[in-house]
This record gives sequence, structure tokens and C-alpha cells, in this order.
Amino acid sequence: MKRSVLHIIFIILAMVSLPAEAKKYNHLDSVAIHVNGSDTLYLAYLHDVYVFPKIKKNQEKFYWKTIRDVKKTLPYAKMIMHEMEETDAQLAKMTPKQQKKYWKVYEKQLFRRYESDLRGMTVSQGQMLMLLIDRECEKTSYDVIKMYKGQFVANFWQGIAKICGTDLKADYDLNKNEKDRIVERVITLVEAGQL
Repeated sequence: MKRSVLHIIFIILAMVSLPAEAKKYNHLDSVAIHVNGSDTLYLAYLHDVYVFPKIKKNQEKFYWKTIRDVKKTLPYAKMIMHEMEETDAQLAKMTPKQQKKYWKVYEKQLFRRYESDLRGMTVSQGQMLMLLIDRECEKTSYDVIKMYKGQFVANFWQGIAKICGTDLKADYDLNKNEKDRIVERVITLVEAGQL
């Protein structure tokens, strides 16, 4: 089926005739046409396609839930990484007194901008966000809180997380955790546009 669709597309492209004064390369979205004298060559640019083994029956529920959670939280994890890089660059230029003043204003801005979105997440999406923060920033959520707010605040939120049944110190580790490998698979497919 897929091959016949590709053949039809190439046949349609072959029917298109170009004027003699056509440029050497003409780009039509993901297809380029190379004209060399009276010969015309059609070049198609294809995206990478990722193929994984079929999900085991006992992992299907987790897989579909992971797809939902990754699609919701991956943009936030990337945004957090970007915000951290910008904030670190700003804080590096300031004295400790200026840093405290800057941080108070910046924290209020972040709350106004993202609080409603983050409060609307489910518990599993919050856990996924913490996991993806570790993936993107290479720091656990605990380490991020500790870096910006201090040891006491990080320990407080770790205690709250433990009461809620999660862990801010959880690492994203593809070598040790089967669930993290499934998450990475979903991320790869989402970023490739296959999900």
C-alpha cells in the first residue's frame, strides 16, 4: 500500500514538465527537482522513521499513559532547561544581593506565567515532568530546587513528594530502568512526529 502511494506520487511528479529556463534546483517543500539539459531528476527528502519492537501486552497501559504524559510535559521540560540556562547566565553577572532581588521578581513572573498550566497536570504528568527535567537538565528535580532555593527547601519538598508517593531524587537512567527506556522510545517518536 505504502509503496503504491509512493509510486503514484513519483508518477505525478514525472508528469510535471518544467520550462527550459528553469533553475538548476527547484525546491517544492520536501521535493527538489534537478534539471540537467533535457534530463530531470526528482529528489525527495524524507524524515527519519523510527521502528521499535512491539510493546508487550503487560506494558500497553503504561505505554499509552506515557504517550499522553510525554506529549503534555516534554515542552515544559525543554522550556525549563531553556529558562535555567538564561537564569544562570543572568545570575552569573550579579552580586549575591542583586541575585536575591532578581530571583524574587523572576520567581513571581514564573508563577504568574505557568502556575495554572502546572496545577492542571495530573499526578502522573507531574512525575513525568520531574523525570523529563532530569533528562533535559541532567539534574534531578531535588538538585534543581536545592541549587536555586537551598537545602532546607529541597528537603521540605522531598518530604512532601515522599508523602505523595514520588521521589524528587529519582534519576532518569536508561540502563537500569525499563520504564525509562519506554519513556525514551516515546520521546523519540514524539520528536520525530510519529506520535
